[in-house]
Amino acid sequence: MNRVWIYQADRMLSDEQVQAAEAAIADFVSSWTAHGSALAGKGIVKDNLFVILEVDEQQAGVTGCSIDKSVHFLKGLGERLGVDFFDRMKVSFIDDKGTVNLVGRGEFESLVKDGMVHAETLVFNNLVQNSTDFESKWVIPFRDSWHSKVF
Repeated sequence: MNRVWIYQADRMLSDEQVQAAEAAIADFVSSWTAHGSALAGKGIVKDNLFVILEVDEQQAGVTGCSIDKSVHFLKGLGERLGVDFFDRMKVSFIDDKGTVNLVGRGEFESLVKDGMVHAETLVFNNLVQNSTDFESKWVIPFRDSWHSKVF
């Protein structure tokens, strides 16, 4: 099972920014280490919104230092792209037309109250931490998410 980190931008990235981010991510993961041991890492940009980093910990375990390196990398990438990957005040979901949306918490709460976001609306659970949960619990119905307890 691989360790996974999901970083959500505070706005959608342009296609050009996605290309730049993917190149930077490829460079980063190729040199990502934990106490001198290379990590079997990979990274992608998904839906012009999420940077997803993944490490096969059977190859080499992740350490606090290696996590710090990834955070430092994401902060620098965000500065270069003019986005914040650490803004936790935005909520992402897929509307009834299949479009990925990103809104502030207040707007999301209004969408819930107005019925635009409902039990079946798919939301992104960016708290998943491993590849198994990423595959099965990252995109889930609102009713099954932590969002339903908050909003």
